[in-house]
Amino acid sequence: MLQQILLVIHVLLSFSIIALVLLQRGKGADAGAGFGSGASGTVFGARGSSTFFSKTTAILATCFFATSLSLAYSASHRTASAPKSLLEQVPVSPLPANTGGAPVAPLAAPDAPAK
Repeated sequence: MLQQILLVIHVLLSFSIIALVLLQRGKGADAGAGFGSGASGTVFGARGSSTFFSKTTAILATCFFATSLSLAYSASHRTASAPKSLLEQVPVSPLPANTGGAPVAPLAAPDAPAK
């Protein structure tokens, strides 16, 4: 249950980081604002948006790394109480001993025609 909650938080953090990175301006946009371009008049001010988005991205990235490490730790320390695959659920029977050194003929499928 805890691993599923961590996984949901991890996915939400990844989408948030992607959205924040796409909202940020590139380094070339600052040069345009210096020459009087209208792009400097934003809600956060001329320089405020980049610091706000940078700090928020750094916080979300730290949380993303923490959830990554938590998911890796919880996956490596799972208890082996229940079988994880169908192959682990099949009972293993010992093979018949080959007496006399003669090769054992493979069993034919019931539907297969006799040769």
